[in-house]
Amino acid sequence: MLQGFKEFIMKGNVVDLAVAVVIGAAFGSVVTAMVDSVLMPFVSGVAGSPNFDSFAVVTLNGNDIKFGVLLTAIVNFLLIAAAVYFVIVMPMNKMIAARNRKLGIASPTEEVPEDVKLLTEIRDALISPNGSTGRRAQTGGMADTSQS
Repeated sequence: MLQGFKEFIMKGNVVDLAVAVVIGAAFGSVVTAMVDSVLMPFVSGVAGSPNFDSFAVVTLNGNDIKFGVLLTAIVNFLLIAAAVYFVIVMPMNKMIAARNRKLGIASPTEEVPEDVKLLTEIRDALISPNGSTGRRAQTGGMADTSQS
């Protein structure tokens, strides 16, 4: 029983997942600080308000429907996504590309699926030997039976 648990815990993907969660949690504070201290003050300066919570409030039967709160959440999400992309993803991709160029590693080419290869061969077989499309392909599959 304990041997099975030990094997489960020592699997590479479990350890990798645990490391990813810990690093993600630690890095979350960096992203939050950047959004709260840099990006949101910029938005506040441009929009004149730190959030959009009071924007588009509709009162219906004494209940306030606050579309601005949703707008604030959407703006926050977009700011966090932009911060992650421009501060983490884009520089990391550039570093990986530079490392691969330095090591002479070519970027992987996409493998064409077998069904696409077969359809390409069929298309090429329908093209006449001189390289141009035949009368059949030009007429939408109808053969030209007239004598010229």
